[in-house]
Amino acid sequence: MTGALDGLIVLDLSRILAGPTATQMLGDLGATILKIENPKSGGDDTRAWGPNYAVDADGNNTDLSAYFMCANRNKKSIAVDIATTEGQDIIRKLAARADIVVENFKPGGLAKYGLDHTAMMKAHPELVYCSISGFGQTGPNSDKPGYDLMAQGYGGIMSLTGDVDGPPMKVGVGIADVMCGMYATIGILAALRHRERTGEGQHIDVALVDTQMAWLINEGTNFLTSGKLPARHGNGHPNIVPYSVFPASDGHVIIAVGNDAQFKRFCDFLNKPDLPEDAKFATNVARIENRMELMTIINAVLEQVKMADIIAGLETVKVPVGPINTVEGALCSGQAKAREMVVEMTNENVKDGAVSVLGNPLNLSRTPVTYRHPPPMFGQDTNQVLNDYIYKHDENKEV
Repeated sequence: MTGALDGLIVLDLSRILAGPTATQMLGDLGATILKIENPKSGGDDTRAWGPNYAVDADGNNTDLSAYFMCANRNKKSIAVDIATTEGQDIIRKLAARADIVVENFKPGGLAKYGLDHTAMMKAHPELVYCSISGFGQTGPNSDKPGYDLMAQGYGGIMSLTGDVDGPPMKVGVGIADVMCGMYATIGILAALRHRERTGEGQHIDVALVDTQMAWLINEGTNFLTSGKLPARHGNGHPNIVPYSVFPASDGHVIIAVGNDAQFKRFCDFLNKPDLPEDAKFATNVARIENRMELMTIINAVLEQVKMADIIAGLETVKVPVGPINTVEGALCSGQAKAREMVVEMTNENVKDGAVSVLGNPLNLSRTPVTYRHPPPMFGQDTNQVLNDYIYKHDENKEV
């Protein structure tokens, strides 16, 4: 079976994480991804973002860092210097063969090369051209660089994350980048649908900070509705209590009590059947108002019980509960194996001939995702791509 996007060609001028996340998703769905990398810098910046690299047969680090591999499978790597006339000509010729262009230069950064969306779409009106930046193509901050940490800070999520009395805290992975890549993918697919109906391409302007603000979700809407700044609740939930991380005698567990019926069953497990009858805890609104008192009562009971007993007991009475896995615990779990969330990809350039990457969570019954190409070594596909996409179609070049 071929992927849903089989036959589409993506010219990928992006680097780091947001753009590569989007293009990897398109590649997993079957599109051909032509990743342009700068020979002067050794390619995508993340190739040097160690530690942790795939090693070659002699045990030496390759340019396949774990960071690079997380967002660059199903791509062909082409070394092109777009600062040169020859490089710009190559990009234009590849764009003529492409359906989609994805770039994450600073707004206006490609205009000096004649590779911006205005120039490229004038030449190819059917092109879907996606620009990813820190703050977007417009606005007072449009000229500022965008990094995930800056987006998390500017967009508000850090003010909500961390201990109640601690400093603002970023999310443990580059979630602003990843979510921006996801929004970019959705925009690209919508633009392709429009093109399918009309034959008309369009420009997509998506920003890290915009997307980060959008996924403030309930806390953003809480503020817009009340005018009150949301407070940090650590691992707690702003609108549901009890819903948090709780101590056990040998670690911690997650318990998420979503309604009054679950709360009653939870209290029976705690051997505290009187709590749901207490007006301070009878409803979720009351439990929010008396959060600290209730949490103190719950903690005092659970910290005397082993994690396994808490999990088994609450699962029996159908109260949502779960462990806090390490990364190893998550990726080596039976659930991860059953859902194929770790994928081994053959790569003859590395020791033992394979690299492991995270799986794609999409499960499509007719057009499943595919893992066709491992993350590429820098520039490994340059000659083949130029030959197949340019020279064979250029009467002035020899193959």
